Parts: sequence; structure tokens; C-alpha cells
Amino acid sequence: MVSYRRLLAAVEAALLTPNPAPHHRADLSHALHICVPDFQDFLKYPGPKAEDRAQVASREVRLPNSAPTILDNQDAQIALKLSEDYNLNEIYCVGLLVSAHQEWNSLGREPVEILRLSAGLWFTERRALITSLQLLLRAVVLDDELDPDLVADIRSYIERLLQGGLRARLIHLIKELNREESAGLGGPGVEPYVMDSRGAVVQRRNVIQKERLSLCHCLVLTCLIVRINAQEAKDLYDLLKDSASDESISQDAVKLQITYTIMFALLDSLISDALGGSQEMGSVLALDAGFRKEFQQMLMDAGELNVTAEGFTGVIRFVWAVYLMLTKGALDYSPTGSFSEDDTYSSLCLNRACEHDVFEFFTTRVLQTATFQNDDEELVFMYNAYLHKLMTGFLAQPAGREKIKAMKDAAMVAVDTYVDMKDTMSDVDGKAQQQAIVLQAKPFISLLTMIGEVYQREPELIMDNDDLWNFVRFAGEDHNTYHTLVAFLNMLTALAASEEGAKKIYQMLQNKAIRTLGWQTLFNSLIVYDQRFRQCLQNAGAFLPPFQEGDARALEAYLKVLRRVMEKGNEMERSQWFMDIEPLFKLLSYENVPPYLKGALRNAIATFVPVSPVMKNKVWSFLEQYDLPVVATPLLSDGSAQQVSSQVYDMTFELNEVEARQEEYPSTLSYLKLLNVLIENESDGPDKGGRYIGIFRFVRDQVFAPYAQRAYANPVEKWELVATALRHFELMLSTYQLTEDAVRNSSDHLLPPENSLPGMAAPGLPAAITRLPVTELMKDLMSGKVIYRNIMSILMVGVNSVMEQRTSQLYGPALEEAISLCLQILFLALSKDTLFSEAWRPVYQPIDNILSHDIRQIVTVLEYVRYDMSPLIQRCSVQIMKVLSARMPQLVSIILEAGAASSLIEDYAACLETRAEEPQAPENPDEDIGSLILRLLLANLDQPAPNVTHLLLKFDVNQLVERTMLQPKRHFSCLRVILDVLDTLARPEVNAGLHELGFQLMYELCVDPITCGPVVELLRSEKYEFFSKHLNTFVCEPLPKRSTNQQLRVSSLQQRAWLLKLVALELHLGDMDVVVHRDSCRRLLSRLFLREPQSWETGIPSNLMPARLTLTTTDNSIHKTKVLELLEILQFQLPESPSDFPPELHGLKEELKVDDILGSPATVDQGGVYHISERGDRLIDLSAFRDLLWQEYKRLEGQYNFLVNGQKQSELREAVQQLLRWAWKRNKNLEEQAAQLHMLVGWSQLVEITISRRFHFLGSRTHVLFEILDASISATTSQDCSLRMAFLLSQVALTTMAKLQEQSIISPGEGDSTDDVTYVDVLSSVRLSNSACHTILSKLIASILRHESSESLRRRQYAILLSYFHYCQGMVNRDLPLSVMRTLLVGAGDEDMEVEKLDRDQAELAQVNFSLLKRNAAPLVDVVARDATNGSETGKAMAYYVLDALLAVDHHQVFLSQLQSRGLLHSCLAEISSNSYQAILLPSAESLRRLYTLESELALLLRVGFHNRKRGAQTLYAMGALRHLSSCRAIDAHLTDDAKWEQVKVGVGMPNQHDRQHQLVSPVLRLVLCFTSLIDSTEVVDGDRNEVALEVLDFIKSHHGLLDRILRDDNPNVHIADLDELQLATAILSKVWPVEESSEFGYTQAMFNLAYVYFSLDAESRNRFIHHIQEAEKINESSGIARESLRKMELQVARVRCNLIAYLYALVTKHNLRLHIYKPDIGDGATMGPYNLGRQRQPTLKLVADLLQQTSLDLELALEEKALLLARLQDVNELSRHEVDDIIKAYGRQERSDPADSIRKRRYVAMVEMCSAAGSRECQVSSLIFLVEHALEILYVHLEKLTKPQNRQGRFELNLETNWGRKEDVQLLAGKLLPVFDRLECLNEDRVGRSMKHLQRLVHSLKSRIMMLSSETY
Repeated sequence: MVSYRRLLAAVEAALLTPNPAPHHRADLSHALHICVPDFQDFLKYPGPKAEDRAQVASREVRLPNSAPTILDNQDAQIALKLSEDYNLNEIYCVGLLVSAHQEWNSLGREPVEILRLSAGLWFTERRALITSLQLLLRAVVLDDELDPDLVADIRSYIERLLQGGLRARLIHLIKELNREESAGLGGPGVEPYVMDSRGAVVQRRNVIQKERLSLCHCLVLTCLIVRINAQEAKDLYDLLKDSASDESISQDAVKLQITYTIMFALLDSLISDALGGSQEMGSVLALDAGFRKEFQQMLMDAGELNVTAEGFTGVIRFVWAVYLMLTKGALDYSPTGSFSEDDTYSSLCLNRACEHDVFEFFTTRVLQTATFQNDDEELVFMYNAYLHKLMTGFLAQPAGREKIKAMKDAAMVAVDTYVDMKDTMSDVDGKAQQQAIVLQAKPFISLLTMIGEVYQREPELIMDNDDLWNFVRFAGEDHNTYHTLVAFLNMLTALAASEEGAKKIYQMLQNKAIRTLGWQTLFNSLIVYDQRFRQCLQNAGAFLPPFQEGDARALEAYLKVLRRVMEKGNEMERSQWFMDIEPLFKLLSYENVPPYLKGALRNAIATFVPVSPVMKNKVWSFLEQYDLPVVATPLLSDGSAQQVSSQVYDMTFELNEVEARQEEYPSTLSYLKLLNVLIENESDGPDKGGRYIGIFRFVRDQVFAPYAQRAYANPVEKWELVATALRHFELMLSTYQLTEDAVRNSSDHLLPPENSLPGMAAPGLPAAITRLPVTELMKDLMSGKVIYRNIMSILMVGVNSVMEQRTSQLYGPALEEAISLCLQILFLALSKDTLFSEAWRPVYQPIDNILSHDIRQIVTVLEYVRYDMSPLIQRCSVQIMKVLSARMPQLVSIILEAGAASSLIEDYAACLETRAEEPQAPENPDEDIGSLILRLLLANLDQPAPNVTHLLLKFDVNQLVERTMLQPKRHFSCLRVILDVLDTLARPEVNAGLHELGFQLMYELCVDPITCGPVVELLRSEKYEFFSKHLNTFVCEPLPKRSTNQQLRVSSLQQRAWLLKLVALELHLGDMDVVVHRDSCRRLLSRLFLREPQSWETGIPSNLMPARLTLTTTDNSIHKTKVLELLEILQFQLPESPSDFPPELHGLKEELKVDDILGSPATVDQGGVYHISERGDRLIDLSAFRDLLWQEYKRLEGQYNFLVNGQKQSELREAVQQLLRWAWKRNKNLEEQAAQLHMLVGWSQLVEITISRRFHFLGSRTHVLFEILDASISATTSQDCSLRMAFLLSQVALTTMAKLQEQSIISPGEGDSTDDVTYVDVLSSVRLSNSACHTILSKLIASILRHESSESLRRRQYAILLSYFHYCQGMVNRDLPLSVMRTLLVGAGDEDMEVEKLDRDQAELAQVNFSLLKRNAAPLVDVVARDATNGSETGKAMAYYVLDALLAVDHHQVFLSQLQSRGLLHSCLAEISSNSYQAILLPSAESLRRLYTLESELALLLRVGFHNRKRGAQTLYAMGALRHLSSCRAIDAHLTDDAKWEQVKVGVGMPNQHDRQHQLVSPVLRLVLCFTSLIDSTEVVDGDRNEVALEVLDFIKSHHGLLDRILRDDNPNVHIADLDELQLATAILSKVWPVEESSEFGYTQAMFNLAYVYFSLDAESRNRFIHHIQEAEKINESSGIARESLRKMELQVARVRCNLIAYLYALVTKHNLRLHIYKPDIGDGATMGPYNLGRQRQPTLKLVADLLQQTSLDLELALEEKALLLARLQDVNELSRHEVDDIIKAYGRQERSDPADSIRKRRYVAMVEMCSAAGSRECQVSSLIFLVEHALEILYVHLEKLTKPQNRQGRFELNLETNWGRKEDVQLLAGKLLPVFDRLECLNEDRVGRSMKHLQRLVHSLKSRIMMLSSETY
């Protein structure tokens, strides 16, 4: 089955889109070509067949072009039922059923529901075909803006269809569908309901009637394309008689519409054919004499017809008469027919038409009906155009003019005869004669009325219409009765419906073009009556004479003309037309003047109010002078009016006693309208409407309160009166704004009683405080009194009833206006009641509380969103819903309880869908109902669940919302409409705002924790593929041109921003363990970041790039990835900066105080000029800005004399206009800039999430990272890049650089397709080529040096620079020992060549980096130094780290010289010495940031001291660094032990005091240690110590408290930081303290004590770190992180031992210290110097032997572990994944366990971790070798002294004179050392990796001596 909906979509895209694309026309042509058979057989469907029915009954059906379909019993029964009900083929019905299942997800539905859905789908397809034909016809007939070539093609297409019998088919269908049979309305037993495209249940009959109406519209349009033939004309007439004969036509608006549409089809056809007779084509029907005769007989056939049918046929008779008049000339060359016969036909038809007064029927039963007034505007215009041609032809023909003259004469004679015979007739005869005379005069009056009706709807038709104006002049002459005069003046009123018409009518009456008619007649009559009445009043006891009805009606008609002329006249001209309006007021106060005349007077007066302020004031003064007073009679508690003692003829009396008796209220209505016009033209004055309090009470108590109890002759007047009263209330609420003080002072106990005299107020308050209309109105509404009750009673009519009355009743527009005003008042009150309720509590309650007393009221108000005839009513309903949903958490429960949930969901969806399908968007964005609905949904997301958003989007609000399974295809809701709109993104010029809000709503739904799961799953599903689809379509399309449509450009940027954020969210939330999520992420990443498809998509293994990727900057512009295209779209320059001020206005800026106005941040509500837009942009409110500028202009007007200085006045006026234009342009540019930044935010989120979380899906492609990094940094250097954009781009670049660095550490190099890793992967971490690195660094430097910058931006740029330097180090582990590198190179082919290449590349990269830095050294250091000195603490820290990094790559001291010249190093030293104390002691965030800054300064100083060999240390020493460090009090600060208490006080994340001091102490000690390298350079001369050593000693002595704490080493906790400090302290002491002879400070004993606890094998004496290591080894901790920490601790312990042994070695070798072999401690608690260093222990040889024994064991273990690691490194490619994972688990320094990692990556990680562990063991081995060597040296010195020289036998003898120990001690020592020596002898150079000759010699020598000593007998 052909989908007619696709055809409709193609037609709409080509014909309704404002600027259709070229492909739309091609799509339309293709669709029309395919659907030619469908149009030829219009709505013909295959009928039932027995064989097909049997096939369906068998449940196996073969549909066309598809496999066999198996049906269950239910589906088969539904298909057969569908066939019976609609006379359709059974197989076709199965196809409908299948389509219904696919579109609506029929699972779980009832059979009858599925039947209705299938039938609804059939009707939807039919409707699409009918609508397509209708749009094609309208394009040809009505649309003048389409491409002429396209229209010509469509016309040719339609003409071919019409020639094929399409029109006859339409006529047949209109008849057929009206029959009670299966092919039409349906017979008995059929299902009477169907479900429409929105899922709503509707009656089948209603659907059919709407189809008939659409077919009628098609029919009338076809008649204007191709003329009808004779048979079609007769068929149309028969169709008209059949349709008009329906008795229900008067009650059914659709049937009436169908009937008069058929009538217009025949009318238009006849008039079109008649007018064609004068053209070259000629008349078709006029040449057929047989047709003329036959059609005449049909018309004159006096069959039995009802009144309605007779009326419609009478209209056709009149049309036929005019047709015959017009075609009389076409028969001049026709051999058939005669003029006399045609004249006879025409005369007969015209006479009969006039006898039955077709003009009156046509006017009252067609033109003035609500159905016609609500019809399609374009069709009505077409109808009126042909009525104009009809009436013009009638007025222009001689026969027509004769008939008009006869009708006028008959009317005049009849009235004259009636007047003459009136006195002689009896009452009965008089009434009968009067009726006969009125009937005789009525045709002429009806003709005047009809002409007025025709031309007031289309006033442009009167232009250059001489025939019409000739008729006007003729009809205006010689009126001898007010009936015809009134009718004529009413026609003039209708003709003055345009500016030109008003001007012509004014001139006609002003110049007295018609005798006895003119403006002077009107004003003179008013003056004469006023004088006559005044004379009567001056006579005592005289009564006012009655006002003649004829005169009153004539004056009323005159005043209507005056009113229309003033309403439609030109604004400039009308102010000069009527200068003296006082006569209009003079009759208002007289009792005998009829109310309708007073109403006409006030209505005319109201038109003068908007003319000018002067005229408005004049109206006020005359109104107060002449009009009736208003004495309001308040209502009593029972609702009745209070009686007053003396009756006064005022407005109240006239309303209740005069108008109420007549049941007509024109005077009161006009009075209220006039007051409303006056209030509309008034601003918010200081009295706040106080002067209207009496009028307000009158309107409230006398007009509005009892309106429902009054009787009305005309229901239109009833609703107009209600609407006018409501308008008065609405004006009071919207015009006057009260302050909080005014509201507070308006409380009931502070105000005088309502009936009190003016000026009475509460004691202590000013007398000026009176009751105000606004407060009285709010009190009424907030207490549920009369106004509130009546408003709700009006609204409770219900939306369905209002819609029905709007289309079927004449009072429908007035009722609609009343409903609209009720809703507006409710919304205004809801927006104000919070302020009032706070001041009036608890007497008055907010409106929502009043509404909640009856939930039916709430639901009824909300249901008005269904009222699609008035966008204003829908907007008010949505706005009220927004307020109520924010205030009432139980609103969803109320809606559910009322059973209105389903209807509300469908109503909101239908409203949103209708807005999305509109061809044009509202001019005011605030009036966009679609935007209001979407903002309602956005605003309610924050409300507790279930909220209105959940309800309207069809979440399951009856259970947990987060468990909803969304099925938009099954339920018609806003969600379905939004997804459909976003799916096509059709008509962006119209729907850009909806698209933007739709994407925003989808994002907010995906972010919301409750709706996230269901919505993301829905968008990810195959039905929508929301993310990937839009990435393939509009996201990379060029932006709309700013000059063409800047608003669309801004919206397009915002849409892309929300979409990118949505995609980023999808990548972030996806669960990679779920296949669907994983595949979705892969698709998205492939489309965004890759040029070629992923290997998993193609099935071909991906070819990885070489190890060092060769990238150049020239290929980036060719075939860019989508993510880079998006970045290019973002990079555009705004036309000017939003803050740039027009240079030509700088002189006047100060005078107008523009800076003061714009400098205030206040919003409009606060008295400023700014407002926050819906997008969150802070814009200038042009109205408020204009008002303030004009205030300043007025101020200057008083300052300057503008009458004298006209040039200054013009300058200021022009300046104000230029400022307003500048503000408008600034707003536009600011919106565009904000949208640009928003899209960049979305882009940055997408890129950062991809790089940080999903990069492994891209196959670790380094070139992707380089392209993004290069593009991001390049964008920051562009002139188009703002500061905020640069900030975001730098953040992306930082993330990318960090990922690039991480990839070099945790991922192998790209290039090999195998699973093996190579040594290159570890030895070279740089994956980019040198040229790529050069590009990055050069652009990064340019970005840092950009003109517009900020500290926050530079901090990120500094981080990128630091990350780049780290990346360029060249190796994964810079500390990788040579032995490990040799192991990696074993087995690699051409290893020397590869290593040389790597070294060469690395050296080249270092040289390139340094060259770039050197070239920009001065400006770069200027920027960094500025941040280091003047920036924030964080900025300073980052700047110092950058300087540190620059020094690290500087081997030529370029940057060191720069730092010295700027004094930065000295500044660092001064900061450390003076500003570090508080940073440690004060537990605050600011102090912590200061501490980090100090840490960075120390890092810089350490870099200077260690990196630049001894020059750096010498430089620092020359600056007095040691003196500055000595004066640093922070490292000596006494700390509390209660760190836990401090953490609770400060907060989690703040380090305690001990940790903060560690951060400072360690680098300070390391810096002091750096100076010890200078001691060796100046040897001691003549026993004197050098200067450096003395200053280091001074530092040690000045910080003895710090050293004492460190050397005590008595903290029970195991902190690696304590061990670091101990290692540094012992290193310093081992360097300089041996030269100190003073024993005052006890450091020597402290070192001895440490040596005891670190050397001893005694378990009780061992240090806590050694104990912790041993315990951890016993537990055998398997965590890689724990083992890494343990390795670090072992290494530090070894280094502490090295320092201690070096100290002993220095004492032994240089100061002749001799150790005892075994000797007890000196004592406990002894004091050495002023500080108690605890138990005093002395080192012994036995202690050294213990150290040697332990060290040899540790060395053996370290060598074994190192050998194992090296062996595994060689065989890493042979290990299984399980073994590799075990290695990573054992040695990994971080938790890296991703099952998605390839085996190659896992092997690489294992290799890196093993290299790190092997390097750590290598360092440990070096320290252990150092320990062994120095221990052996100490033993050798002592054994050498212990033994005598060889005796004669060549043996060593024991020297007992040394007194170091006993012989037994020597024997024990020898026995202890021999196994150690044996173990050390087993060490060889290959195993250790270094030369062992010296150690072996020592071992051999010591062993030989000990062997000889142990062999002696003592």
C-alpha cells in the first residue's frame, strides 16, 4: 500500500516551507508521478472477494511484495470485521492490521481497540491523500508566493487529472459518503468509533463528514482551474439540493459548511464562466442552448423544498439571472438562442429570487452565520471575491439597475402608503398592512445589507469600483423613511472598513455628495435635541418629550458611520476631521434618550481617545461634565442590591430599571467600553487607579455580579457585557502595580469601610490611603467572593461546550473573549497573590488554595489548552499550569483523581504538534505556545516525582517513574511529538525555537536521575538512534548567515550545543558491559573521531600507525574528522564586541548618563535596564533603556532651551535612537556569543569524556589526540577566540595532553599488528614525530603569549606546558638502569641502530624544544614571572613549576640568567624565610594554598641547585640561601600531636600539621644537602674549615630542635615522610658533622643511637620501619601498590644506613675513631649537651658485622628478584594473559584492570611495571653495595690495627694493646663474619652489574686475616 502520508510530507515540504530546498521540488515531482493512479482512482479501494475472505479465514495470508503472514484467530476476525464495516478487500484489511501493529505497538490491546486503530490508520491515509490534493489545488488557486514554474507544473498535473474525471469522482464521493452504508457513514452493526492519528477515540460519522467537507473544498477549487461542463453544472445543482434538503443542517455546522461550499462551487463556476465570455476563450456553458433551457427548467421547478433548500436554490436562481445578463453579449455570434428568451429566463429567475428575498437569506443564513465567519480565511476571501464579481455584474447590467430601482421605489412607496393609511386603519388591519409593507420594502433593505456584508470582509474590493459607488450615490438619494436610511447608513459603515473606504465615506458626507446626508446633519441634530431638552427642563414641572424612534435609529446609524470612519481612518488625517466633539456628549445625561443611542454616542466617543493625549483629556473632561454619575450600590451578603433612600437617575438606575426591562444593555456596555479605552491609554499614575474605585464597585456589584440572573434579548450582548466587565478587571490588574508598602497599608483593618466617605482612614494613617480597585479585586479573588465565583462559573462551562458554541453560535466570539479574559485574570492574580498573601495573611489565601477547594475547577482551567481556536487561551492555560505545578506538589494526583490525565496528555501533545506544523512562527517569542509547553516541561523536572513533566511525557505516574518503559509509538504524548519534531528538524526558520528547547529537554531528561534511565534507553534504541542520526545530519551543516537570519543562527548554535552535550552524556553513562551500550558508543566515536570505519565495523584488522607517528600540519585540512569540523564551525568572529560603544556618541554619553544607566547591575524588576533571557543571557531591556534615556532627555530639555538650540535637540534625539540601535545590536551579538560559547562547552564535554573514558574504543590512535590537541591550541591563538573560549579550549588541550602522556606510559606504541611488545615501547615514550611536537610547543607558546589572557587561563596553559615537558622526556621511566636497558635490548635485531636512532631523535627533540624556548625566552619569562610575583597563590605555584620545568630543559643557563636578572630566586628565598610559618600552623584553605606556593618555590630552588651542576648551588649560596633557610622558623614550629582533632575542625581533605610541616621540611633539607656538594670543591687548608661547611653547620645548630625531633625517630606511626626526613638529616650530618669538634649538641651520639637501631639484628632494638618491612614480608602482601610502597621504604632504609655507615666511616678514617668489638651501653637517660637524646649507645664492630650480615642477605634477595624480573622481561611475549595479570597485580603501582584491554596493552603495562620494579631493585642494590663496601672498610681498618705485623713465621698476631675487646670477642666476631664473606665472594660482576674488584679485594683481605686470627690459640 502506497503511504499517502509520505506524499503529504513531500507536498508540505515543497509548498508550505517558506524557502524550500531544490530537492523538495524534485521529491514532490517524484511523489506525484508515483501517485497518478491513486488520483485517477481517487479513494477507490478493492472490494471484498470470496477467495480473499477464505484466505484470511485460513490465517495464512500472502501480502503483496512480502512473505506469507501468519494470523492468529483474533487478527483474522478483526480483518474480516474491518472488511465488512468499510467494504474493503480482506487482504487489504490484513495489510492495514499489520501496519497498525507496527505503528501503534498493539501488544496487549483489546480487539475493538485494534479494530479502531486499523480503521483510524485507513482514515489517516485517506485524509493524507485528500489533504495532498487540497494543497495542490490551493497552490494553483490561492498561493501567489510560490515559484511560477512550480505552479505551472502543478496546474498541468491537475488539469490532466480533471480531464480524466476527477471532478465527477469528487461529486460522486460527496454523495456516496453521506449514505448510510458501509462505504459511507456506515450501516447498522458497524463499529461507530475509530482512533485518530493521535490515539483519540472519535465518531466515524464525524470523520466522514470532515472528509466530505475537504472534498467540497477540493471541488470548489477545481472549478476555478478548469471550467465545469454542462453535466457537471447539473450534478452540482442536484448535489446542492440534496445537501440543503437535510433537516439537520441548521443544527450541524459541518453540514451547513458543506452545503454553502457546494453553493459557492456552482456560483464561482457560473460567474467564472460568464466572465470568461468576454475573454478570448469565451463562455463554455453560454453556447449550449440546450443546457440553458434545461438548467432554467431545473431552477424554476417548483418542487417541494424546505425553507433552507428553497433559500439555497434561490441564491442559484439569482446567480443564474446575473449569469444570463453577463453572457448576453457572448451570444452575438451564436446561431442558436435568442436574446428575448434569455431576457425572459433572467427576468423570471431574478423576480423569483427577489420575491423570496434571497439577499436576506444569503446574508442571515450564510454570511452572518458563525460557521461562515469561522471558515478558512483564504476560502472566504475567494468566496467574497466571486460575490464581488456577482454583485458588480448585477449592479453594472441595465437589467440589474432597473431591478434595483424598482425595489427602491417599491420600498419608498410602501412606506409612504403605510404612513398615509396609518390613521385610518384599525389595529388588526394595521398590523397586517404593516407586515405586507415591510415585506415589500425588505428586498431593497436586504440588498443594502448584503452589499455591506460582502465588502466589509474584503474592503480592498471597493477600490476603483465605480459601479459600486454609483450604486451608493443612487441608493443614498431621497430617503423618506428611517428604515431605508438606517439600512443605507449601515451599508456606509460596512464600506468604511478600510483606510481608503473610511476616507471616501468621510469626504462623501463632509462634502454632501448625497443630498440631506452629511456630518453637519448629525451634529446639528444633536445640538437641536440638546437645546429642546434643556428648554423642557427649564420649565417647571415639564417632562422631557419622548425621543422619536426613527430619529434615534437614524442618529444611531450616523454614529456607527462616525465610529467606523474614526477607527479606520488615517492616524494623521483623522485628528483633523472632527475638531468639536462636545455635541456627542450632550445627550448622555437625559433620561428620555434611548439606551441604544447613548451606546452609539459613547462608542463614537471612544474612537477619539487614541487620537492624541489632548483629545483623551478632552474626552475625560466632557465625560465628567455631561455623562451620568456612577453611584455604586454595594451588594448585601445575600447577593441583592442595597436600597438607597432617594432614587437618582444614574448608571445604576439606567441599568437596573431601564435596560433590564428592555433586556438590552447598550448604554452600560458602551459606558464600560469607553472607560476601558480610557484606562488602556493611561499609564500607571500615582493614585494607582484610586479614582476608579466607584466605577470598579459599579462594575463588580451591578454589572458582573448579577449578570447570570439578568434576561437578555440577544445572547451576544450578554457575553459582550461580561467580556467588557472582565476587561475592566484585567486592566486594573495589568495597568497598576503596587509596592509592598501599599499592599501592607491596604489591609482591611487599616482602611475605611467600603461605604464610608472619601478620606476616612484608620487612625495614624494619611487620609490619602483609600481603597484601590487592584486591592479590592485581589481580595475578592483571594477570598473566593463574587468575582471569583463568576469567573469560575464562566470557565466551568467547559472547553468542549465553549468550542461547540464558538463555531455554531453568533455569540461565540464574545464567549471566547470572556473565557480568555477569565484565564488572563487568573494568571495575573496568580502572579501577584504571593505579595498580597504575605501582607494579608491569614484572612486572604493564595489563589491556588482557593482553587484547590474544588479540584474540578483546577482540571477545567487546565483543560482549556484544548481550545485550539485561540492561542491566547491556550497560552493562559499553560501559564496557569506552570504556576500551579510549581505551587501544588499534589497536582498530578488531582489530575489523576479527576480522570483527566489521558485527555490532558493528548491535549498538550496536540497543541504542541499543531504549533510544530504551523507555516509561520509567532512574531513574539513569548506568544509561542510550543515554547511555553516545552518550558513548562523543563521547569517541572525539578519538582518531586511524579510531576507534570512525567505526566505529560507519559511516564508511568502510578508507580516508580524511573521504572517506566517509554513507548511513544504506543501513546500519543508530548514525548512522541518532540521526538518526531527532532527526528526531521523540518522548517528550521519556523521551528528553530522548538528544536532548541526540544534538545534541551532531552538533555535535562537524560541528566535527571529519575528520568535518565528510561529516556536514554529510548534515545539509544534502534527505533530512534537519536544520537548517531543527528551526528550524521545537521550537526556539521554550515551555520545560517548572520545577515540573513541571526536568530536562526543563534538557535542553530544552541541546538548543536545541546546535542553535543547529549552525545557526551551518552558516552559518559553507557555501561560498557552491555553490548547495546558498547556498540552505541563505538558508533558514535567512529562517526566523530575517525575518517575511516572502525575495524569492528568493517571486519578488517586495523592498520596501526608507526611507533613514532609522522604527522604534519598540512594534511589536517583534508578530510577532517567530524569533531574537528565542529570546532571549525565554532571559530567565527562576531561583527563587533558586545561591549563596544559607538565612537560617535562618546561626546553625548556623559550628558545622557549612559554609563550610569548601563553600569547598574539591577534588572528591570529592580528598576534597572537588564533582564535575564530564557537562555540565561543578561540582555538590555530595550523598553526600560528607552524610558530611562527619554527621562534623561527630558531632564536635558529643562536644562537647554530647545526652542533656541534646535541643533542640540536633534543631536540628542538622534543619539537616543542610535543608542537603542546599539543596544539591540549588542543583545543580538551577545546572544550569538553566548550560543557560540555554549556549543563550545558541549564540544569540550564531548571531547574530554571521549578522551578520558572511551578512548580505548578508538584503538588508542595517537594521531586523533594530536589532531585535537593541535586544533585546540591553534584555536586559542586565533583572533576570533574570546577569553572564555580560550579557557575551555585550554581545558580540552590539557585533557588531551594528559591522555597523550598517559598513553605513552600505559599503552604500547602503534605500528605492529601482532600482540608482542618490544623494547622500543619502553625506551621511547614519545609517540609523535619531532615536527608534531615542535608544532604543539610553538602554538602553545603563542597561546601563552596571547594578548587577551587571564591568570585562570594561563594556569591551564602552564599545566599543558608541564605535561608536554613530561611527555618529551623520552622514556617511560627516566631512572631505568643500564642493566635493565641491556636486558631489553637482548634479542632485538639491529639493536645498536635502533638505540642510536632513538638517541638521535630524542636529542633532536630536546634541541628543537630548547630552540623554541630560547627564541621566546624573554617574553615567556616575563609572563610567567608576572604570575609568580603578582598572581594568586595557585597561580604562583603553577608559575614556579613552569620555571622549574624551563630550567630542567635549559642546559645553557639561559633561563637561569633570566631568573637572576629579575630577582626571582632571591624573592623565593625571602618568601621561604619570612612567610612560611603561618602556612604550617594555620589550618585554613588559604594557608594550604600558600604552603603549595612555598613548595613550588622550593622546587625551583632545588632545580637550580641540583640541575645546573655546582653553578646553581654556588649561585644560591652567593645569594645567602643558607642564611635565609637558617632564619626560617616554620621548620622549627612546635606541633601538636592531636592531628585527628584538627582534621575534624578543618574538614576532610586538609592535611594535618605534621603533613604540612613535612611538605616544607623535606625540600628545605634537600636544598641544604645540595650545598654540601660545594664542600668538596674547597679542601680544608691548614686545618681550617671552608665557609660553606661553616654555614651548613650554622644551619644545623640553629635548627637543632628540628634535627633533634628527626634524629629521635621515636614516632610510633610508620610514615614514609618521616623516613625521608631522617634520610636527608643523616645525609647532611654525614657530610659536615664529622668536621665539627664540639659535642655540645649531641648529634654524634644521636647518630650512634640511630646506627644501633638500624644496624642491630636484635628484634627489640630494631627500628619501626625495619620491623614494618619484616612484618609485611611475613604477611606477603599481594597488592602491587602495597609492594611498591614497601620497596620505597626498603630503599629509604638502605639509604639511611648508607648515611650512617658513611658517618662512621668518616669518623673512623679521618678522626681515628676506634670501635669496640663488644661493649655494653654507657647508660640510660644520660645527658649530652642541653638536649636529652635518650639512651646512649656506642657503635661496635659487632654492630657493623650485624649490618654487613643483614645487608648481604638483602643484597642476595634483591639480586634474585632483579634477575627474576629481567628474565620475565625477556619472556613477556610468551606469557599468557593470566600470568601477565598476575605480574600487574604484583608490581602495579596503580589499579589498572580493564577486561577490554588487548593482550598487547596488558603485556606493555606488565613490562613497564617490571622495569620500574627492576629499577627500584637496582637502586637498592647500589645502596647495599655501598653499605657493604663501607662496612668492610671499617672492619679492615680495625682488623689492621687489631693484628700485629707478621712474625717470622709469616703470621698475624693479635695486638692486645688496643684494648678493644677480649680474645673471645675477636673469636666470636670472626665466626660471625666468615659466612658473610663466603656469601660476598659468590657475587660476581655479571650478577651485580658493576665492577666488584675492590669489594672482592676487601673481602679476600679480611677473610685471610680473620682466618689466621681464628686459627691462633690465645
